Amino acid sequence: MSHELPGSFKIVTGWLLLGLAVFLGIQWWLREQQQTRFHVESGVIEIQRGSDGHYHWPGTINGHAVDFLVDTGASGTAIPAALARELRLTMTGEVESNTAGGVVHGQETRADVTLQGGVHAERLRITALPGLDAPLLGMNVLGRLHWRQRDGLLTIELGSSSSH
Repeated sequence: MSHELPGSFKIVTGWLLLGLAVFLGIQWWLREQQQTRFHVESGVIEIQRGSDGHYHWPGTINGHAVDFLVDTGASGTAIPAALARELRLTMTGEVESNTAGGVVHGQETRADVTLQGGVHAERLRITALPGLDAPLLGMNVLGRLHWRQRDGLLTIELGSSSSH
């Protein structure tokens, strides 16, 4: 009696191992890409534009990790209404927001926002909007900072304005 595995089992196992190696390689590459897109050194934050065309600034809302999309066209910071519910944020009133897609109705709330690199905004006014896909960091934070955008690189120079 032979104890050798069937040939088809060997082939399937080989393909599965190859697939696993490719998957792990892609995950490593994505992690490296994320780490190289955000850099802090000597009071200067550099964020490279992502492959989706947006600048991503990692941070927290009341200690909960989020990935903000930097939106220089937004006057205020906004988050998905579902995230506001998940974070159990207290709504303080209804608001109407003008967006690229038209007027939308949302809820106003306040939360503590911390951005990687040392930028803080305590009790920041935030709009919770239904249908929003990701948290947007607006000019109510960006307007307090010295920043410039050129050639796919967003540079933020920190100084005394990094804590609010």
